[in-house]
Amino acid sequence: MPTPYLFFDGRCEEAIEFYKKALGAEVKMMMRYKESPEPPPPGMVPPGSDNKIMHSCLAINGEDVMASDGCAQGKPKFEGFSLSINAKNEAEADRVFAALADRGEVRMPLGKTFFAKRFGMVADRFGVGWMIILEA
Repeated sequence: MPTPYLFFDGRCEEAIEFYKKALGAEVKMMMRYKESPEPPPPGMVPPGSDNKIMHSCLAINGEDVMASDGCAQGKPKFEGFSLSINAKNEAEADRVFAALADRGEVRMPLGKTFFAKRFGMVADRFGVGWMIILEA
């Protein structure tokens, strides 16, 4: 199964802290640029990026999601995909949706649909698209 890899372009640590609180994400691995056995090629990351995240792996709802600051240019773009979370019950669906919507953008309000007890779409404060579903 493919593993999503998100590039937060300088905001990765902030995103990790947000997902820990909002989704109960567990940090399985995290490496900063200064911890790498090989430095990045010249010009790849701006000066002063030593504490930026070179690579990390989070467990979200039992699934791995990798994340990085990438080239740390401050312009993350998340287009053409969404991450989906299968909620265990209505309370969890409501809680997760509300947490992701905080300072984000609701794209489809969470509600009952013909295919799910609860379904909604949101872009979080970083612009990552999420779909929350509680199957019927």
